[in-house]
Amino acid sequence: MFSSAAISGGTPLGASRRGLDEALCSSVRIPSNRGPFNIMIEINAADPNLRVIGRDPVPPALRRFIWDIQSMVELAESEREVLLIGRDLMARLFTTEDWLPTVFAVPNPAGGQQFQIYHDVLDRFSVVSTILSGGACVTISQPSVWEIAGVLRGAVNRQQLDASSTKSAQAGASSLSQARAVEARSSGSGEVMELCNALDDRTSIVIHVYGGDIGQISRRSGASHGSMDAQPSGYANTANDPPYDIFSIQSEIRD
Repeated sequence: MFSSAAISGGTPLGASRRGLDEALCSSVRIPSNRGPFNIMIEINAADPNLRVIGRDPVPPALRRFIWDIQSMVELAESEREVLLIGRDLMARLFTTEDWLPTVFAVPNPAGGQQFQIYHDVLDRFSVVSTILSGGACVTISQPSVWEIAGVLRGAVNRQQLDASSTKSAQAGASSLSQARAVEARSSGSGEVMELCNALDDRTSIVIHVYGGDIGQISRRSGASHGSMDAQPSGYANTANDPPYDIFSIQSEIRD
């Protein structure tokens, strides 16, 4: 199991919906007939690139989870409350594992990679998957935001690294996490960690919810105990498989 990190109180996190409402007020709805469903796809008229085209509906469990995380971020009064509620929401999501679209679970035979599953238009949070092929490791500098993380499949060894030197990383505390283990970390941790698949013959998957868009925050990845001055790592999403956004999860499915 992941060890529970200390959860400290923080400043109120209740956020105004004004910016989100402004983004939505310029949207239009276009019906799309796909199979047995009639899907209404939200498209932002000001920025049509925000839409997700030709994609199956967001799996219901994932949609519910994203809505709950959004509500939590808007209504929670402290970071402590976010971490406590968010950890419970992820534990509920992990009761099944068929909700993760395969496009966000593709392993890289050469090592680990990350996909952005959801991008919040106001950059209040993001949902990310880390995919580790058999025996693969990825080193990630923890961004200065809160994080909720859990092992969806397989088993992962989390090794804390001492990055006081920008040229090398020294091994610190480690923990082994099995499937469905969930942890929460506060925004002040500033850790550098190495995530390694504890299984040599199977892919392991970690799901993260970060308190911001970590694609805009410096993150590094590299080989085991490698250099810590590598370029910030990017996402493995292709142009045909962008992350979901508010317009994706607002799709209406009618009989």
